[in-house]
Amino acid sequence: MNIDPVKQVVCINWGTKYGAPYINRMYRMVAANITPPFRFICFTDTEEGVLPEVEAFPLPEMPGTIPTNTPGQWQKARLWAPKLEDLTGNFLFLDLDLIITDSLDPFFTYGDPDELIMAWNVARPLNRYGQSSIYRAPVGQLAPLQEIFAADPQGVADKYRFEQHFVTANAPRKPRFWPRKWVRHFRIECVPRMPMNFFRPPRLLKGTRVVIFAGGPNPPEAIEGRRREEMPRMTPKEFLAYWRANGAKLTRLQDYAMPAPWVADYWNK
Repeated sequence: MNIDPVKQVVCINWGTKYGAPYINRMYRMVAANITPPFRFICFTDTEEGVLPEVEAFPLPEMPGTIPTNTPGQWQKARLWAPKLEDLTGNFLFLDLDLIITDSLDPFFTYGDPDELIMAWNVARPLNRYGQSSIYRAPVGQLAPLQEIFAADPQGVADKYRFEQHFVTANAPRKPRFWPRKWVRHFRIECVPRMPMNFFRPPRLLKGTRVVIFAGGPNPPEAIEGRRREEMPRMTPKEFLAYWRANGAKLTRLQDYAMPAPWVADYWNK
């Protein structure tokens, strides 16, 4: 394939959940795992505290209204715009809450330059959905999705729930998936299956380049062995007591994970 002379990495930030600490951390992870030249672009509603090496731009216009009471990250629809500042060609999108464990270079050379390439959604393997935590697309390729979405944002969100399901089903060209071993889902693939999750810590699988944390826990919780931010760190015995008291209303036995200190090796770069 033809390779763009400058690799373009894009992320998006809105609200107060992440902000400059996450943006700057992602820039450092990218810089440590990419062959220059590259650009790191963040579309954000605040530039306060953001490193000067980051090209910070205002958030693109939202197509239609933001859906309510749906689990998908529909703000990502801003990046489906036909034009994104001065970007041309392909860009690699990264969620701000993932970790990079090996070179990103192959993500820029894999497949056809005109393809939308997404991660395999291991949470819905039979449906062949894409996962949008890391995807590559040509600027403007997904613009038709903005028109569909803007016509009925809440209806689209209610039907598809997650923006990545909508993208998979409606992209102008059927998406392709990254090689499975490149992108791993922390909760589903790195945490051992029950009951071994009570005896063995999460592991980094061979060949992994990126670990995503879709659906939680986020990296800070994974490092400490917590399922969610509001849950304390618990021993297996404490977690079993918590589970017996709360049952499936709040958590499952598979949700227990021992601390994963290796996540910190990448997260704290």
